[in-house]
Amino acid sequence: MIEKPSGQAVTELPPTDRRAHHITIVSETFPPEINGVANTMKHLCQGLVQRGHVVTVVRPGQRREGKGLFDCNGDGLCSRELIVSGLPLPGYKDLQFGLSRPATLKNLWQNRLPDAVYVATQGPLGIAAVSAARKLQIPVISGFHTNFHSYSRYYGVGALERLLCAYGRWFHNRTALTLVPTRKMQAVTRSMGITNAGLWARGVDCQRFTPHKRDAGLRKGWGLGENDKAVLYVGRLALEKNIRKAVACFERIKGLHASARFILVGDGPLRRQLEERHPDYIFCGTRQGDDLARHYASGDLFLFPSKTDTFGNVVLEAMASGLAVVAFDDAAAAEHIRHEENGLKAPLTEDESFINNALRLADQPSLLQRIRAQARLDALELSWHSQIEQFEQLVLNQPAQARYHGVNKQSIQTL
Repeated sequence: MIEKPSGQAVTELPPTDRRAHHITIVSETFPPEINGVANTMKHLCQGLVQRGHVVTVVRPGQRREGKGLFDCNGDGLCSRELIVSGLPLPGYKDLQFGLSRPATLKNLWQNRLPDAVYVATQGPLGIAAVSAARKLQIPVISGFHTNFHSYSRYYGVGALERLLCAYGRWFHNRTALTLVPTRKMQAVTRSMGITNAGLWARGVDCQRFTPHKRDAGLRKGWGLGENDKAVLYVGRLALEKNIRKAVACFERIKGLHASARFILVGDGPLRRQLEERHPDYIFCGTRQGDDLARHYASGDLFLFPSKTDTFGNVVLEAMASGLAVVAFDDAAAAEHIRHEENGLKAPLTEDESFINNALRLADQPSLLQRIRAQARLDALELSWHSQIEQFEQLVLNQPAQARYHGVNKQSIQTL
């Protein structure tokens, strides 16, 4: 047993049975970090634990954490966790590459094999996890959570896109199944040569994100009257999020509605530049939990300009909060927004349509209110409970051949 600095010892894992399985989640980002992947891991792990499974998390250390194998801290996200070393991810100082040798993970797992390993990220830690699982013939499933290959064009290294696509193809095709959140991403991954894409969507917590948390005092602090419009953006303030399109869109709205305010929730490398150029914008920084929900509910119109997100959890959070979402016909919007019914969406290639959709909502109060009400009603159907059940089916019911995904198909015939 390993002891945490506090002296808390790691307990033995209970034996699995038909109702409880041992599932290992490997991710280079995890709560309390704030991003879409960490948010998904939170709900996934929490849901699996609530359903009686034993969940081991493997992740890099955060904020001077010690390294080693520990019991989880009682937050209900896992049974135990292996904390490994990490290095900052270039361009994302708050995120890390995890560093671990396959042998370390093999030693951890061979004493009590997981029933399945889910690898959420494609960095060095993910490579080590896939290699260790293959050697031990544990079914290993990967997740396609982030379009890193498409990010390269936003940072002046577009020539790397083909190389990153090839890497993604190699990484994901070494796993039994690659889970993607939308039908569009199934097509994208197949076009990359990833042959094993399965659909696993996302849910939203409609008890946390609700219009009832609208805060008149918060809106007053933003300088808004009762009928003034709060145009909201929630997410990373970065080039790959197409934040400049959101700025251009709001400037057009402000030209017609001078009392409107642009509320930006989140942080990132563009924040200082945006603050200098637009001192009238409201920069709220990173928000979490009920405070985040309060900011959502106090908005009116939500801009989601990204063209690179694999999903975009913020779209569902905005819908649950009763906001009218303007987005491109991609990712979560392609799956869940019905144009002119519960939101407005524009074709990916039509930036002017995105702006015109936002202007329509700002100009037509009755349309805005109707869409806001329908968005909330539709979000109520998108529970995390059903998504966790689907994850179980996908991950725990792999065919026998999944244990030999490290062997070529011709060899499988002889096993």
